[in-house]
Amino acid sequence: MKFRRSAAAALGTGATATATLLAVIGGSVPATAATPSPSASAALPDGLYGTGDPTYDGVWRQSLALLAQRTVGVWPARESVAWLAGQQCTDGSFAAFRADPAKVCDARTMVDTNSTGAAVQALAEIGGHEARVKKSVAWLKSIQNADGGWGYSPGGATDANSTSVVIGALAQAGETVPDVRRNGRSPFDALAKLALPCTGEDAGAFAFQPDTKGALVANADATAAAVLGMNGETLAVTRQGDAGSAPACDKVPADEPEQAGDNGAAWLARALAEDGHLTSALPGAEDQPDYGNTADAVVALSSAHLDDQAAVPLRWLEAHSADWAAQAGPAAYAQLVFAANAARDGDVHDFGGRDLVALLNATGPAPESTDETGTAGQSTDEDREDEKDKKDDGGGLSTVWAVGAGLLVGAIAGFVLIGRGRKRQRP
Repeated sequence: MKFRRSAAAALGTGATATATLLAVIGGSVPATAATPSPSASAALPDGLYGTGDPTYDGVWRQSLALLAQRTVGVWPARESVAWLAGQQCTDGSFAAFRADPAKVCDARTMVDTNSTGAAVQALAEIGGHEARVKKSVAWLKSIQNADGGWGYSPGGATDANSTSVVIGALAQAGETVPDVRRNGRSPFDALAKLALPCTGEDAGAFAFQPDTKGALVANADATAAAVLGMNGETLAVTRQGDAGSAPACDKVPADEPEQAGDNGAAWLARALAEDGHLTSALPGAEDQPDYGNTADAVVALSSAHLDDQAAVPLRWLEAHSADWAAQAGPAAYAQLVFAANAARDGDVHDFGGRDLVALLNATGPAPESTDETGTAGQSTDEDREDEKDKKDDGGGLSTVWAVGAGLLVGAIAGFVLIGRGRKRQRP
């Protein structure tokens, strides 16, 4: 089954042409990029990963990079964590990028759920910044739609990708996802409404959103996201072990969201069976491989215990993704790290002869440490409060810690550690 993913389906209506090109070709921005934030300055901020314009994906790519580093035992540079934390608005939300973090967020600041959800996952994983994570979670809860889900922008129509990113953020922050409800409806209820029935060739797939006529059209990007969402997982998951053949699509009971996730995974397995990769198409252009969505599909299949089905696309990525990742940058390397770490036969240090960890690290500041057992000098909210108390009491901070405390006014946390297991949440 060859899957054609159009730019409109990938990004939803209202996205700019530039964001569309970045998402479909580069694979480095969320599935629903909105109108751009204020343009970035010519000089990139200290601590930011990648060399491309961060206007559309600064927070997203930073969050994925930090999560991927923690997944493989790397403690990121403190300035890279500080940059991400410093992007947070006072109400807890995040925009795709704020060129001047010192400027207070206002009604013109285009905050979104994808950037906020990704940042929560990253900051919570790194740890030590519960206050900031709690504030972001409160903001996400405050804008939950009446159907239980989330759109890209506050108040926007629910879509599968945004809802799934937020589910991962809630789970990583310690929330009981089925209990996060609006009008009695949970995030799982919202995703269930976007699942195609168990009939026809697209049985079990998920739509991004209903189309203009209310019909559900299968979307690989949305399906990969929804598989994780229905299982209460973040963008990074643990190796689950192989369950053998892909299950047949089965009717989803209201109290078993995991069955809907299994249905979506079975559809992905069929979609990948022909070519070993997913395919995207831009209007007027020839079909081309969709590297980012293929990597996301590997993670989704592995999360559903379908390692045998994930093996072929994993091998395809090993053989063909080098140029794409080098061009797309840190988020692309992070997606490959997620895929290699989640799949049974993946190796992040030998991915088609490449060391994904070294390549990812090279896109940002040198890591503090590669020792997973230590904190590598990372500061936390509590650390800075203690240092402030000492200063108030007459104790002097060293120059290093004074600078570090000033930089880290934003906090640290992180995306889900792929190598760390987490039980699925059921309603």
